[in-house]
Parts: sequence; C-alpha cells; structure tokens
Amino acid sequence: MKRSYLDWNATAPLRDEARVAMMSAMDVCGNPSSVHSEGRAAKSLIEKARSQISAAFGADGADIVFVSGSTEGAALALSGRNFVGADVEHDAIVAWIDACLNVDGNGAVSVETPSETVLQSANSETGIIQRLPDGLAVVDATQSFGKVPFAFNWCGADMALISAHKLGGPKGIGALVLRRGLDVAAQIKGGGQEMGRRSGTENTIGIAGFGGAAAAAERDLADGKWVEVEKLRNILEKALEESAKDTIFVGKDAVRLPNTSCFAVPGWKGETQVMQMDLAGFAVSAGSACSSGKVKASRVLKAMGYNDDVASSAIRVSLGLDTTEDDVLRFAEAWGKQYNKFKARNA
Repeated sequence: MKRSYLDWNATAPLRDEARVAMMSAMDVCGNPSSVHSEGRAAKSLIEKARSQISAAFGADGADIVFVSGSTEGAALALSGRNFVGADVEHDAIVAWIDACLNVDGNGAVSVETPSETVLQSANSETGIIQRLPDGLAVVDATQSFGKVPFAFNWCGADMALISAHKLGGPKGIGALVLRRGLDVAAQIKGGGQEMGRRSGTENTIGIAGFGGAAAAAERDLADGKWVEVEKLRNILEKALEESAKDTIFVGKDAVRLPNTSCFAVPGWKGETQVMQMDLAGFAVSAGSACSSGKVKASRVLKAMGYNDDVASSAIRVSLGLDTTEDDVLRFAEAWGKQYNKFKARNA
C-alpha cells in the first residue's frame, strides 16, 4: 500500500541538509567546552548552527539558548513568573500559565497586557495565525518557523520558542530565543553551558542538524515552496467540501498556515477517522486527544466556541514540501468513501 504522510505539524521528515550536518558532526569527537583543537572544532559546529538559526529566525543580536525542544524552552522561560494566555495554547504552555484570555470564533486571542502574555504565532491544531501585539512576553513560534515569514527582531517579543523537528531537523533539540540583555533562571544547573542558562554538555549532533534544517527552511520559504503547499491545501479542502457539504472547516475565514486544514463532521469521531485513514494509507492527526482511555474533545476548538460534538470530531491534515496533488486527491477520495459509510450507518 502506498502511504502518504500528512502529519507535518506533528513532526516533519528529516531534511537531507540536516542529515548531512549530523553525519559530519558525528566525526567530531571533542567536548565543546574543552579548549583544545578537538573541543574548539565541536564548539565551532555549535556556533555555526547558532548563526544559521539566528539568520533564518531573524534574530540577529538575540541570544539563542539550545534546549531539548519547545517544551523545555517553555519551562525555562515561564517557570517562576506569572504569565497569562488562552486555552488555544499548546499543553507545554498551558501547564505554566493562567489560561484566562478570550478567544473568538476565528481563533483570535484578545490580549490585554502583552508584557504578561504568552501567545502562539500559529496554532498547531488549526493553523490559525495570530496578530502579535508589540511587547509580547513570549511568542511560541514552534509551528510558524520555516512555514511563513517571521522575524524575532520585528515581532516585538521578549522571548520565543522554536523546535528543530517541526522544520525538518532532528527530534530532541530546540531553542529559547531571548532579547539581548534579558535573562532567565536556569532550570538545569551545573557546568554553566549555554551562557549559564542551560547546563549540560551540548547535543552537538542535534544542534548541527538544527542549523542545517534552519538554513534549508529559510531557502525554501524564500523560494516560495510553501505557497505551492497552500495551493494543495486549497485543492484538498475543495475536494472534501464537494464530498461532504456538512464539513466544518475550522478557521477557514482566518489567516492560516499554508499547510494546515482542521475540519470536522459532527458525530464522526476524530479518532475513528484517524484509524480509518491510517488503514487506507494516510497519516493524519485527531483534533481530540486520548487520556487514560477517555476521549476528550479538543479544548482548542471548545475555546473557539465549538460544542463537544464538533470538538471531538475534528481531524487535522498538515501537508509538507513533498506532498503532491495525487496525495491530497487520493486522501479526499478515501475520506469521502468513509464519510459515505458513516452517513449510511447514521441514516
């Protein structure tokens, strides 16, 4: 069976540029904290990656602190201080904040005090892009980095979160980006690596892969490759709508990531659709999550005003750079067949 990977927002396939950088880094044996030639060679790889990420993220003059991913970056940025946000934020953010901000039907968050607020630049589930107010405390750029134009220096935030595997780098490496002059209290203490903010011998191989992926992502964005992905997303949604007129496309009237479609047919459980599509050869995600054997309606969709029936019936299809028109049309056909069976069972 031919399989199509349509879950790029969960993790993107490893880029060739990242793989090459990582393989090269494997041959460098030195500890980047050592002062001898081998140590300096390892340190050079880290600083090259830091420069590549800085350029791709528009963060010239900012501090880039390497961490294991956006979840650790959130803990480093948010621990010990009081921040506010909304229920549409990622679990790694909601765990640290007072989720009290209002969200409208198009997913827009009403920010009252930017200096105390954490906000996603783009939602991982719906793809909805936020308008970022100036002076924001923390922007979670995990999903937007590499897919849409974004620059840390012009977004006006004090801190930002990014993760390598969302743009074709390796899993287990990310960064907290800090406005120069701003500091955070280290959560992992010891040798004082990463400017004293995150101790522990650096993941040199992962960092090198992150840098390679960031440089490649910057090039692909400039070349307009994500514009082509957006065209495929629109073809997909048109085909789905023709198959099922009662399909609800979440955030369709909002500005979204070019690759993301979140849609629901009320009553047709999201996890059922995911399993059916997996058997048909397509990897997608559910808008609902399972915890301790219980299916929970998406809190993101509920925060936007959707009822439990819709919020538990949503799935997310997220396309990528190697997605083809054949992929999306075959998905639409397979999904449409399952939709007809669902309707027949519930007639």
